[in-house]
Amino acid sequence: MAQKSKKKQSHGPSKEDKYHDKTNKIALKLSDNLQTNIKNIEGLFENCTDVIKREVDIGGDIPIKIYGVYIDGLVNREITESFFLSRIVDYKNLSEVSIDFNKEETPTTQFIMDHFSATFDINEADKLDDMVRGILSGDTAIFVEGCAKGLMISTRGWPARGVGPPETEAVVRGPREGFVETIRFNTVLIRRRIRDTKLKVEMTSMGERSRTDIAIMYMEDIASPKLVQEIKDRLDKYTIDGVLDSGYVEQLIEDSWKSPFPQTQATERPDKVAASLLEGKVAIVVDTSPFVLVLPATLNSFFQASEDYYQRWEIMSFTRILRYVVSFLSFALPGLYIAILNFHPEMLPTAVAVSIASSREGIAFLGILEIIIMETAFELLKEAGIRLPGPVGHAIGVVGGIVIGQAAVEAKLISPMVVIIVALTAIATFAIPDYSLTTAFRLLKYGFIFICGMFGLYGFFLGFLVMVAHLASLESFGTPFLSAYLANPKGENSDYRDTIMRYPLFMLNRRPSHARPRQKTRVRLSDSNSVSQTPPGPDSSQGGEK
Repeated sequence: MAQKSKKKQSHGPSKEDKYHDKTNKIALKLSDNLQTNIKNIEGLFENCTDVIKREVDIGGDIPIKIYGVYIDGLVNREITESFFLSRIVDYKNLSEVSIDFNKEETPTTQFIMDHFSATFDINEADKLDDMVRGILSGDTAIFVEGCAKGLMISTRGWPARGVGPPETEAVVRGPREGFVETIRFNTVLIRRRIRDTKLKVEMTSMGERSRTDIAIMYMEDIASPKLVQEIKDRLDKYTIDGVLDSGYVEQLIEDSWKSPFPQTQATERPDKVAASLLEGKVAIVVDTSPFVLVLPATLNSFFQASEDYYQRWEIMSFTRILRYVVSFLSFALPGLYIAILNFHPEMLPTAVAVSIASSREGIAFLGILEIIIMETAFELLKEAGIRLPGPVGHAIGVVGGIVIGQAAVEAKLISPMVVIIVALTAIATFAIPDYSLTTAFRLLKYGFIFICGMFGLYGFFLGFLVMVAHLASLESFGTPFLSAYLANPKGENSDYRDTIMRYPLFMLNRRPSHARPRQKTRVRLSDSNSVSQTPPGPDSSQGGEK
């Protein structure tokens, strides 16, 4: 056994050891020997045919060797080759500069930056890891002979989708711009709406292999520093191979992973994120994702749409109330139908009870089985409509629902009332503005179906109380999930003015409770108009105050 173990130890390093050797090389500092840097780079990018590498000599009497590296397709080649590399190669007058490039204190990289850079965004780096990360992000890396520093030139120019309307949050009145998969485009769309130096954008990365760029945006004088620090700590809490969408970040930083309710709000609309930032919230923008996370999230924020603030408060308050009603129906209607049908038929008017009984004549299944079968069929049609191409998906959703429902009724498998209940539930689900809240209600719906099938209305009220208690126990980054519905008698919390009803804009004069205490006021009369806009009181006259 000892001899066998010795033989195994005599073998060369395994693939895992080679990988660790490469990762250790990345952490090294750059060498002043150009060939050493070239060897490290070529070893890291071995078998990467999309990596363009070139070594050139520049200068006349005092030649300098440089080594350029970039990834084809991630860079703007016009900037890289026409405005930088070509200027370096064509320059032949270095002999006129009385600089000894062999000394360590010689600013060779600074000389190149001053004479050949066609962009302001050029930086020095002294670590191999920083150079590799820049190359993988679309920058061009320049290594210089005799210098232990390299140059990172911002030449990013990868293919990107143009800004278009958001697909999941359409409005009748409001901006038609939506986020895209490029992080810099998304931050610009937000900054365009908030032209304030207090809007801060802090960059970080997540994912050991993907190294996905993440931007944390907040208003410095409005957002709570404790909230910003808590978000940073949670982003640093986990180490993951790759982050491919903001959904990864959402699941890693949420407070309660067992809850079906979302504790972060994801949106495609820049105007919605800008409004949230002005309320003291924090936005997380993830590269390669068109959805931006807004923190903290409360239950009322999922019932708000951008259009609510672009139209008059009367009609939008009515619409807001309607959303709360349909959200209740989206998870409660099938369970209430089963509870009343099986346990409390005396609650129905006689004519309605007789009509339901006659429609169920000859039906072989129990009421709870009818509901489960039809709900499952609609879920399958919904998923099929999403996966299929656009025109075909819409046809499957509409025609499939009609055909299956009609065929099931004629075959005496399903009663017509069940088809009506399931259809109303589906319509109510689609009327909720936020998709993540919709998915929570879709799951709760089946829980209410089972508990109402066992205990009737008693089970329904028990389940409803458990759901409310669960919502009351949830927190989103220290903010209670139901805090907006609790009015403070002292007037310190006026969040309720933007919950079930939307008050007029001039009455929404205070920011939510999670904002900084000194920045609560957000709407007020300007000093020049404070006198003229004040309505006359009983002691006022046309000549002014007495």
